[in-house]
Amino acid sequence: MIFMPMDIAFIILVLPAIIFAAWAQYRVSSSFKKYSQMPTSNGLTGAQAAKDVLQQAGVTGVTIERIAGDLTDHYDPHTATIRLSESVYDKANVAAVGVAAHEAGHAIQHAEGYSPMKIRSAIIPVTNFGSRFAVPLVIAGFVLGIMGLVHIGIILFGAVVFFQLVTLPVEFNASNRAIATLDGYAMLTVPEVEGAKRVLSAAALTYVGALAISLAQLIRLILLRRR
Repeated sequence: MIFMPMDIAFIILVLPAIIFAAWAQYRVSSSFKKYSQMPTSNGLTGAQAAKDVLQQAGVTGVTIERIAGDLTDHYDPHTATIRLSESVYDKANVAAVGVAAHEAGHAIQHAEGYSPMKIRSAIIPVTNFGSRFAVPLVIAGFVLGIMGLVHIGIILFGAVVFFQLVTLPVEFNASNRAIATLDGYAMLTVPEVEGAKRVLSAAALTYVGALAISLAQLIRLILLRRR
């Protein structure tokens, strides 16, 4: 978040994006909680689901680990490791299976060289730099009256927005792969697949919300610069 005096651009652009992102976060939390109460009829756990999804895709050499936390699940392409949280790893419910299968979808993307994932990985260094220094540069430029710093900060912030934009197809594709496998290989029943789909759809909205906030902030910065 960029802290500057309240202006019309913040009210019109940024505030609605913040509200949407908060709603999306509520959706994913409530959906996960709801479908955590729906046990899988075949006793399938999160870790087993991830393993089975990888097997059906013919992907080998991926490690599946348990990590601490709640919804801290992720795939690490550097070590080819799926890390599942305590609320997912050994839990035999629809929400856990959906999340685990989604992370397996990322592992499959990596194995297949999925282009959006490769692009996202390539720009991570620039994005990390931009996320740390874009806002300080913009603020310093406005305070000191050095517009060159503002321009550099805006460009760096634009790289962050681009990273979040590329993230969307990566996340949606991983979810689509997960649902297609869970359904196509009858790993879950039809109602269970629908529940997993709702959990992953809610999770995807959080990425849309993050992009909306960043894009609104970027437009606001450009408007402030022109002013």
